[in-house]
Amino acid sequence: MDSGGSTDMTLAFELEALKALADPNAVFNNARQWTEYVGVVSEKPTYVVTNFTRKHRVRQDFFSGPRGVEESLENISGQFDTDRHVFVGIDDEDEAVAEATGWEFLDVKDAAEAAGWTLATGDVADEAPEEQTRDDWP
Repeated sequence: MDSGGSTDMTLAFELEALKALADPNAVFNNARQWTEYVGVVSEKPTYVVTNFTRKHRVRQDFFSGPRGVEESLENISGQFDTDRHVFVGIDDEDEAVAEATGWEFLDVKDAAEAAGWTLATGDVADEAPEEQTRDDWP
């Protein structure tokens, strides 16, 4: 990915953008080569983000915790002093939040294309565990 010539960057993924990628762990490992800090922000409860990142073995430098995306981005940019702060999202709402907080916005599809990441195919699995059904039960 073209990082504008500087690796002095903080990269934040909206959880849904990260879910749109086939291998979130590989994405984070790749991003660490050209960023200082990388993490996940979301409006979802903390346990949802934690469950997803653990399941996919994603080691993040920061996460949104109990805050929303906008407040998280503001806090992260204050805490991680880098030349650039880039927010990878999926829609116009994410772009508006990036603009409101002074972050650069990058659509996940554009980020994937530029970095050589593979987008997930099909529907993203729901965070809730699947219900177990028993074939041997009357």
